[in-house]
Formats: sequence, structure tokens, C-alpha cells
Amino acid sequence: MIRIEPNLLLAITTGVAVALLITTASVFGEPDRALKYIILVVLCSSGFVLMNGWWSRRMKLERPPMVHAEAATTAVWASLFPLMIILSAAVPLVFPGHDYGLLVIIAAVWFGVTVESALKARRQAG
Repeated sequence: MIRIEPNLLLAITTGVAVALLITTASVFGEPDRALKYIILVVLCSSGFVLMNGWWSRRMKLERPPMVHAEAATTAVWASLFPLMIILSAAVPLVFPGHDYGLLVIIAAVWFGVTVESALKARRQAG
């Protein structure tokens, strides 16, 4: 049986939640904003991962991945990231017709946090 690393699984579920947010914001928000939302997610997530990694090395900060064996409850707390993004995907359903760029940027940064955590776990494992 193949075991998926928990931080990678967290990044994947957060990515699916971000895709749900982009879909609901594109369908129920202002028209013709889907490409803008996709570009925002790619730029903000990758920008966060690159800049936060650079800043952490510069400040000599060593933080463990979000989900680690020393604290078993970290998995429960980390699951709040996809949950909050899924709940924010309901906002365009309740308040249709607006531009949800800020909501997408916030979700993209949270997605960047989980991707960075998955990368840290991968570096520590091998």
C-alpha cells in the first residue's frame, strides 16, 4: 500500500479547495474574471513559496512542516486551511455579481503555505 505524505495530501486538498473557489467566483462573480483568478493563484502562491523561503533563509528561521509526528494535533489544525477555503467558496453563492479577487488572493497565500510545508517535508525526508 502506498502511503501519501500528510503535508503533500494537505497541499493537494487545499489546491482542490482553491479550484472550487475559482470555479464559484468565476460562475457567480463578475463575468470574464476566470483567467484573472487563475493568474492570481499562480502568481501569489508561487510568489509566497519563493519569497518566504528566501526570507526564512535570510533570517535563519527553521520551522518544521505544518503536519509532523512530534505533535499529532497539527493534522487537525492544518485541516482548517482547506475548510476555510471551501467555506469561502460559498461566498459568491450568497453574494453574487462581485469581483472576488481579494478572496482568491487570500486563498492563494494559504495554498502557498501548504505547498511550502509539503516542500519542507520532502526535503526533511530525503
